[in-house]
Amino acid sequence: MSCAMATALGTMAMPSVTQAQDIEPRAFANTPVGVNFLVGGYAFTRGSLSFDPAVPVSDAQLETSSLVLAYARSFDLWGMSAKFDAIAPFSWLSGTANFAGQPVERSVSGFGDPRFRISVNLLGAPALTLEEFAAFQQNLIVGASVQVSVPMGQYDSARAVNLGTNRWFVKPELGVSQRFGPLTLEATAAWRFSA
Repeated sequence: MSCAMATALGTMAMPSVTQAQDIEPRAFANTPVGVNFLVGGYAFTRGSLSFDPAVPVSDAQLETSSLVLAYARSFDLWGMSAKFDAIAPFSWLSGTANFAGQPVERSVSGFGDPRFRISVNLLGAPALTLEEFAAFQQNLIVGASVQVSVPMGQYDSARAVNLGTNRWFVKPELGVSQRFGPLTLEATAAWRFSA
């Protein structure tokens, strides 16, 4: 049985322990050594929020505006292409809800938890200079990464909704990327450990 099939069957067999994951396209692509990336993004959300039934919160309506600034650098790790990235989110949140039958509201802004990741392409993506990369043709790439989230974001233990999580998490991930002409298919499996 292939690893991908075992992962899929395990996920279907235990839906109570699965969680949504963020997906980064081309996370395990080859990149020339020494390239720097600076990425910025913005997201706006509006809507309701679900809480654990044990928490006496109902009718939660939130609006968030989030800015994300990220930096990444590719490098050579023992002949394999690798990348380090850091992500720093900043958000504005406002909303209302009923807590134990009483109306409450929250308006807060600040930093979320920063994330740091190192990823290495173990097979199919050697470390290449910019000149060597021009002739690179992708076939199968197999890679691994480890992401760490640091609990530095704005957090108030007396509030049900916060910008930070007040907990560390470590997320190891395995990924494959296969090119078929102009089409590239990717699959990843990740585990998340929180403390």
